[in-house]
Amino acid sequence: MNTRRTPRALLGAGLVALTVGALAACSAGGSSTGESTAGGDAGAATGTDAKSFTVLTANENPTLAKELDALAAGACKAENDALPLEHQTVAQADVVQKVTLLASQDALPSHFIAGTAMVRPDGDLGKAGLLLDYDKALTDLGVRDQVLPAASSTIENVYGQFVSLPYQYNLEGIFYNKKIFADLGITEPQTWDDLLAANKKITAAGITPLAVSGAAMWPVTRLIGMYAFRELGTTAMTDIRDGKAKLTDEAYVDAAQAVADLAKSGAFGDGFISKDPAAATNDFLTGTAAMKFDGTWLLSNINDPEQNKIGEENVGFMPFPAVDGGKGSIDQWPANAGTAFAMNPKSFGPKTADWLSCIAENYGAQALQDAGVISGFKVNQEVTDLPVMTETVQQKVAEVTETVLWFEALMDAKSTSLAQSNMSLLVNGQLSAADYMSQLQQSIDQNK
Repeated sequence: MNTRRTPRALLGAGLVALTVGALAACSAGGSSTGESTAGGDAGAATGTDAKSFTVLTANENPTLAKELDALAAGACKAENDALPLEHQTVAQADVVQKVTLLASQDALPSHFIAGTAMVRPDGDLGKAGLLLDYDKALTDLGVRDQVLPAASSTIENVYGQFVSLPYQYNLEGIFYNKKIFADLGITEPQTWDDLLAANKKITAAGITPLAVSGAAMWPVTRLIGMYAFRELGTTAMTDIRDGKAKLTDEAYVDAAQAVADLAKSGAFGDGFISKDPAAATNDFLTGTAAMKFDGTWLLSNINDPEQNKIGEENVGFMPFPAVDGGKGSIDQWPANAGTAFAMNPKSFGPKTADWLSCIAENYGAQALQDAGVISGFKVNQEVTDLPVMTETVQQKVAEVTETVLWFEALMDAKSTSLAQSNMSLLVNGQLSAADYMSQLQQSIDQNK
């Protein structure tokens, strides 16, 4: 997905009903035509190549198609000559319906975008065996190490299995103004208490500590989730999903209270509830605010000199701080790997396997050099003229080994909406932390 785009809820809401039995019946047939006579590792290729390497992407994501075309003309020319790349597109809002229809018709393309719920083990495509196991396929092809550990961790956290390729990869953390920190004698906060102490110094200097878009809502719930992960560890939200914990448990309520207290202290500045994302970004990039919790999609703004008035050399990036006594680690970064991109095991023949190998080995450098897109693939060629912050983030992505999700990542659509819409009541003191979590837990229970 395009790193210039702010995050949206992952696809999966409004999944069109389709029986697993119907999908499973389709998996017995085959839309692939054209036998493969040469190409990839026969042990890895378990299906029959189609006449083309057809890729279904969203209309709103032209970057992926462009970079695959560049590979077809360059590093993957031999693979393209053997199995020509073809594109199909669908509106992002129609992805679930389109993929469901194609699956029911036994017409899934070789490589396709899909909704989150569809590709989980208990999802329609997962139950029907219509998803290539990338872990096995990449291992068999000898290129499993081309997917960075952080990306693998995130994909498995989101989908419950390795059924997506990380064409886009974003870490989330705190961007900060190095000059403001230096002028005020502040070092990167390592703990929540360090952050609160830094906020006091920043506020005393007449600067807003954290630029926050309350109008977008998710920037505040992200903070609640991160506090919970630092307090409880990497299983904080999977425990909620699996019924091993409740949001009404003390540690979760403490997370909501900590963020409510942060807002009450003035850390988010005046009028943040109605502030839109562009205004919050402007506050940070003009020096009005010292920090901003955001994803690395912010690089497109940071790298634009028209927007970045503090200078790219003055932008730092640090993890969300630890909570004293918590089970989580400051080294566990929240991350996302974009929308799911699966492969059809039925058309995974030797030539398609060659394409997968070539993508794994070359997409990272191609997308970074050509479009400045950070992916979850290794960068195997030298990439020149990268902006300072982009290079910093790319190095960080390569170093991270374990990731966590975000607060609403595993919630249903209704509960996600409630978590965000009730946020303003929480930070305004109209809803207690206990009531905020109680209402949210009730929604989760009702929508299982």
